[in-house]
Amino acid sequence: MSDTTPDTALSETTSDTTEGLEMKLEVLVLPVSDVDRSISFYQNLGWKLDAGYEAGPEFRIAQLTPPGSHCSVHVGRGLTPSPPGSAQGHYLVVKDIDRTRADLISRGVEVSEIYHNMYDTGAEVHVDGYADNRRSYASFVSFSDPDGNKWVIQEVSERQPGR
Repeated sequence: MSDTTPDTALSETTSDTTEGLEMKLEVLVLPVSDVDRSISFYQNLGWKLDAGYEAGPEFRIAQLTPPGSHCSVHVGRGLTPSPPGSAQGHYLVVKDIDRTRADLISRGVEVSEIYHNMYDTGAEVHVDGYADNRRSYASFVSFSDPDGNKWVIQEVSERQPGR
């Protein structure tokens, strides 16, 4: 495999073992300190409150789904031992990063400036502005919820084959 790129090598390896098998990511758990505040924050973003359940003072769960997503988030009490704000770098993918950023700002969310990453140093370095030629998968903004759980928004204007 010396002449195969790592991404191709990975897809070749996994396709043989997962053929006919589906695994769909359905839910991410976000550690939060105040369930009601979190529900309000995500509903303010336009996320749909799908369900809520409480089983006494030690367990409460709410499920919210971003517009157009097949994956939801759970916020609540008694869901995870992780401290509030420790979820970092979950990605939301959008077609138009400018429009999305403007929408979030209009909803009162603090959103970073648009940036892209430089990897030639061996470390992830954020650089202000769009990626060269506004290349798909390469321009980002980020924001955090009230607990500090960090979201990254990635612009994908044209999907890679098979995605």
